[in-house]
Amino acid sequence: MSTTYQVNGGVAVITLNNPPVNGLGHSTRSGIFEGLQQAQADAGVQAVVIIGGGKVFCGGADIREFGTPAAFAEPGLHAVVSALETCSKPVVAAIHGVVMGGGLELALGCHYRVMAPGVQVALPEVNIGLIPGAGGTQRLPRVLPVEMALQMVTSGASVPSDKLAKVSGQQLIAKLIEGDLLAGAQAFALEMAAVRPLPRVRDLPAPVVSDAGLFDKARADMAKARRGLVSPQRCIDAVEIATQDDIDTGIHKEGEMFKALMVGPQAKAMQHAFFGERAASKIPDVPDNNPTREVKNVAVIGAGTMGGGITMCFLNAGIPVKLLEMKQEAIDRGVGVIRKNYEAQVAKGKLAQDKYEQRMSLLSTTLSYDDIAQADMVIEAVFENMDVKAQVFTKLDAVMKPGAILASNTSTLDVDKIAEVTQRPQDVVGLHFFSPANVMRLLEVVRSKHTAKDVMATVMQVAKKIKKVAVVSGVCDGFIGNRMFEQYVRQSFQLVEEGATVPQVDKAAEAFGFAMGPFRVGDLAGNDIGFAIRKRRRVEQPDVVYSPVGDAICELGRFGQKVGKGWYDYEAGKREPIPSAEVQACIDKVRADKGITPRAISDDEIVNRLVLAMVNEGAQILEEGIASKASDIDMVYLTGYGFPLAWGGPMLYADLLGLPKVVELMKGFQALPGADQAFWTPAPRLARLVAEGKTFTGQA
Repeated sequence: MSTTYQVNGGVAVITLNNPPVNGLGHSTRSGIFEGLQQAQADAGVQAVVIIGGGKVFCGGADIREFGTPAAFAEPGLHAVVSALETCSKPVVAAIHGVVMGGGLELALGCHYRVMAPGVQVALPEVNIGLIPGAGGTQRLPRVLPVEMALQMVTSGASVPSDKLAKVSGQQLIAKLIEGDLLAGAQAFALEMAAVRPLPRVRDLPAPVVSDAGLFDKARADMAKARRGLVSPQRCIDAVEIATQDDIDTGIHKEGEMFKALMVGPQAKAMQHAFFGERAASKIPDVPDNNPTREVKNVAVIGAGTMGGGITMCFLNAGIPVKLLEMKQEAIDRGVGVIRKNYEAQVAKGKLAQDKYEQRMSLLSTTLSYDDIAQADMVIEAVFENMDVKAQVFTKLDAVMKPGAILASNTSTLDVDKIAEVTQRPQDVVGLHFFSPANVMRLLEVVRSKHTAKDVMATVMQVAKKIKKVAVVSGVCDGFIGNRMFEQYVRQSFQLVEEGATVPQVDKAAEAFGFAMGPFRVGDLAGNDIGFAIRKRRRVEQPDVVYSPVGDAICELGRFGQKVGKGWYDYEAGKREPIPSAEVQACIDKVRADKGITPRAISDDEIVNRLVLAMVNEGAQILEEGIASKASDIDMVYLTGYGFPLAWGGPMLYADLLGLPKVVELMKGFQALPGADQAFWTPAPRLARLVAEGKTFTGQA
């Protein structure tokens, strides 16, 4: 049993003991249920206190039971909440640390809730594609203002108990208890022992909405903020029902919505992402207890866009940074951008002035490699050229102290070769940040054949400190993300060559759920970057075929937003893309030169070719061991490339589509006029999974 039961001075204390977050697994639910029965049968018990053992009250469902029969075994959470509400003796939830999801629904079933200061209170089910399923959407609006309850349910964000206790008219928190929570809760329970009738949240009146447009506005806001996701909309529906129906009807309707979401593809996708993010930090041959190196300070080489963003990541985490550049004006410019970024956050109220000053105090600059010699870790963010990188690492090898970690922010180059210019290749690792580095969550950790295990363990630990989702990649051209994205871009070029228009391809990708289509991304990032990479790859991989449209656009100097023209035209100072006649004329010329008669291409074909191009490359990446698991690939795309969360990443999307269907579509693409047969040949891993009736992720 994951609970303990004891009686202290007339108060039965049920303690949840299911570390790490006292999840409501079957054993815990059973323990609460049986403890309540025992307390009611004991004439010496006047009241009941439920408290969490360890650091938290209850974090909600036990994720270890997801997808198992135990998750649905009786007593379910509904039965436990009902037992709490019908208990003939007052039940007090004594809450500390965290109360989330099912844990909050459990507490809402108690007659009273007392909390320690600083408790984080949340209903986060929306973030795994669900709504609260044990009455949370019906009870929370009865104890908090409906506007606040709606915000909590639709965002999943936590709110501190101190803030909630100050809300006028709230009936969520009966008392904030300083000091010994259990002693305070027991004393409160005895005070309430003779009070009748016992207060129940279900008996409170339906919440009154003062703003008639509240729910319509919330729907519009969620449609923009969480585009394509169903669960936020169902959360709004459920809270609105709480204002219209009796609580039993509301709970029934909430349950029906919960069940529908539970079996839908979005819940699978979002739970895949939830577990995938946690699994990404696990490296098969590097145990959790592997020794690590100390990283108390960091050096960054290069004060440009990437270097400045990387610097901010460490300053935000309270880690001192020394920023190195070759010229003072470059330092001044880079530090100026960092200041400007922080000042913008202060102006918007997102960062306190003292926090800004504290972060800037951690930043120092230098023009000399000698000044960074004692850094525990150094990250270079210089021009993406092997000769330039080699020069930097040769200097680092000469000056850095023994044991320092030498990291490259390269996005495509061979980290093995970078490591081999040093006398300490075991200390070298790739840390590929994504722009803007201070915003994007993804960090590709590129493990060379030389990288020591303690270096890997250390950088994964550091990634967590700077709030990045770290995904390990082996060494190959482009690693996981850019290697797959290259196939996506190749198909986008091919599609416009065959007859699609640039805006059509972008709109189809965006309708699928991408924040921006491939051509808008190219204009934002700079088309010259891909142009340079293609030139290099033509030398290194002459068998790889690209449509000439991408190069033709670049040869016109159309490098993107930074020059006011790319795949689209841009008005001065604006980012709104305007379809370009010059670009269309350029594409028409390519078609004419190749004797291509343009054909009508459907949006479905566009989406399938873009996404399945990535899927097939992802299958090859798995086959080569560049990624250790399919969920790692999906995490790269969800956190770094704007792949729609509703589909859970390209590999899960393929599973949900059905791998036999994926292969069938690819064979259809091979049959298209002028198709690249090799490009659409299923990768060995994909073909094998189809033959074995398996999937990439274990889900379907």
